[in-house]
Amino acid sequence: MKADTSKAESILKAESGSIRRLRPHEALLVGMVAISWAVFQLSIASFLILDSTKTRAIHLAFAMALCFLVIPCIKRPVKGTSYFGATDRIPLLDYILSISGVLASLYIVIDYEGITMRAGMPLGRDIAAGVILILLLLEASRRVIGPALSVIAILFTAYAFLGPYMPDVFAFKGVSLSKYMSNITLSTEGIYGIPLGVSASIVYLFVLMGGLLEVAGAGRFFTDVSLSLLGRFKGGPAKAAVVSSGATGLISGSSIANIVTTGPFTIPLMKKSGYPPKKAAAIEVAASTDGQLMPPIMGAAAFIIAEYVNVPYIEVVKAAAIPAFVSYFGLFCITHLEASKLGIRGLPPEDLPDLKKTLKGGVHYLLPILVLLYELVILRHSPELSAFRSIIVLILVIIFQEARLKGGIKKGLRSAIKLIARGCIQGSKNMVSVALACAAAGIIVGVVNMGIGGMITQIVETISRGNIFLLLLITAIASMLLGMGLPTTATYIVMASLTAPIIVSVGGIYGFVIPIMAAHLFCFYFGILADDTPPVGLAAYAASAIARSEPIPTGIQGFLYDIRTSVIAFMFVFNPDLILHNINSVPQALLIFSMALVGISAFECFAQGWCLVKNRIYEIPFFLAAAFVLFYPGAVADLAGLDESRKYYLYPLGIAIYGLVIGIQRVRMKAEG
Repeated sequence: MKADTSKAESILKAESGSIRRLRPHEALLVGMVAISWAVFQLSIASFLILDSTKTRAIHLAFAMALCFLVIPCIKRPVKGTSYFGATDRIPLLDYILSISGVLASLYIVIDYEGITMRAGMPLGRDIAAGVILILLLLEASRRVIGPALSVIAILFTAYAFLGPYMPDVFAFKGVSLSKYMSNITLSTEGIYGIPLGVSASIVYLFVLMGGLLEVAGAGRFFTDVSLSLLGRFKGGPAKAAVVSSGATGLISGSSIANIVTTGPFTIPLMKKSGYPPKKAAAIEVAASTDGQLMPPIMGAAAFIIAEYVNVPYIEVVKAAAIPAFVSYFGLFCITHLEASKLGIRGLPPEDLPDLKKTLKGGVHYLLPILVLLYELVILRHSPELSAFRSIIVLILVIIFQEARLKGGIKKGLRSAIKLIARGCIQGSKNMVSVALACAAAGIIVGVVNMGIGGMITQIVETISRGNIFLLLLITAIASMLLGMGLPTTATYIVMASLTAPIIVSVGGIYGFVIPIMAAHLFCFYFGILADDTPPVGLAAYAASAIARSEPIPTGIQGFLYDIRTSVIAFMFVFNPDLILHNINSVPQALLIFSMALVGISAFECFAQGWCLVKNRIYEIPFFLAAAFVLFYPGAVADLAGLDESRKYYLYPLGIAIYGLVIGIQRVRMKAEG
């Protein structure tokens, strides 16, 4: 198994910042920085009161320090560049860059009063410090998430200065160096803007919670529970992979981390039960990628959505709930249909974990998650307070676990402290990419806010010719293309800043009332889908390394499985009922949810070419019609000339169409023996 997962783990290390094999004193330094970051974040969530700008600057300083210490300049050194690509030590240059990054990030804190007093009129040293900060941030961003975001930020910056010299259609009045630096490095309009603020105040705590759960063993627990419950059914290992990845998605905002956590157990079992390696890996890719959709955590972007849309975070959870669960149920249907096509049965009982034993050994992992849900949903506390209290409960759970395993409170406490320290270090390393992505994306957002946004809006509207369908398609393709080189959070920030307002306004022009929440979730969904979009798709590379399948075909298969997610995204833009927009009735929400589940199962029967038996061409329109009616009854009501209030009466029509084709296939199945 170790040989199978080594490549996947190396991909995860590159993503989470664990490339270097540090010497003891270097590991101690990195550990102290990482733990100090965790202590700082827990402090501002509980008793430490700081100005938000100072909090963001300190947060960025920790990320810059860790990045230069743990990630080499060149990840794959070529001959003659061993110093810059050193993975066995921290070179002197990276110590210098780390210290410089900290000082540049903290410049706004060091001279906070002076910068505030001369807002819009920066001194020479303000500009010099800003230039150093931008250069170091772009280099740090390049190291941790690749060159794409840095290149895009440079292009936007160049456009800001060269706008007056561009052709008429692209012409822009341009900005001065003073204005650029005032916005980007000396205010909360750029680097220290909303994305970094959300990263500093909320996201870190959830990532830390995920790191602590990971080192405590929660990922294996979720996988074993899923296997014990579903492994004996048709396609059981694949169904268990879907459920366990969804559960792991509650604690992880990374598709690659999901794959490395659950994949080493589920992929071999899927292969053993009869799934081809490519399909086994693709199922894990699709399940792990969609883990970022699962409330309540949903990765870092969900918290930024709440800030951009200016709603409580619980409203984002409410809006995302039905699409997320429907998407996972669709993948569940895919595993069943694939098993039916391949004649795959469940695993024998001896290959399955014992449910009682598994629950006895890990049910305590559910406690901090239940506390989080109770705080968020019932008490309606802020995400940061909810996460903080959940972490405190989790720390107590880890102490209890270790005391029980070690046979005493003294030994258990010592072991728990080590485990908690490991979790803090892992959480901080996982956070580096998120914090730097938010900060670097702030450069782009800051430039857009200088007036370029209006120009881009005109260009996009011209390209789409005011057609809302074409605009959505352009946004979807652009999100997936950007997402090939950017993490989900950065992709969402860029696309939401540029296209979300346009989607709403163009939709309004043509009579489609598109909620701003739907537009933001649309950008978020297609940013996520980039994780398995060939030819980059790092999630596909990680899963294929475990399954020993070809990465590109695996990515293509995973993308085909994820078509259901893109369909759901288009549907909730035009039918806001799916995100419970202006819906507060529980029975009404349950009706919409249940019908959407039936709708996605009908769609998957079409997409997989199989229901009870292989589909025939004349059956395809029935599956599509049933899915469309169940997803978007309002459109059918309009076509039929019915009042909007009567649209739910069309649900039986969708079920009847679906039932008709199932009945036809049942008769054919009996006839074929």
